[in-house]
Amino acid sequence: MVDTIRTKEYADFVRKLREARLEAGLRQIDVAKKLKRTQSYVSRVEVGEQRLDILELKKFAVLYKKNINYFIK
Repeated sequence: MVDTIRTKEYADFVRKLREARLEAGLRQIDVAKKLKRTQSYVSRVEVGEQRLDILELKKFAVLYKKNINYFIK
């Protein structure tokens, strides 16, 4: 089985997630508070250590004011 969290495609996904946060002018701690998560959770997501399911991704997309398709090829 392929470890999809380590693929180039997943690396591109988390890069876009981080870029969207920065474009929104938010710090990791700001995102964490809005999502009722810890800053370390946001950090782990952004470096690809923590997988997101589609419902979690939707929360990030709404917060960053991006269409969910922005994050997915």
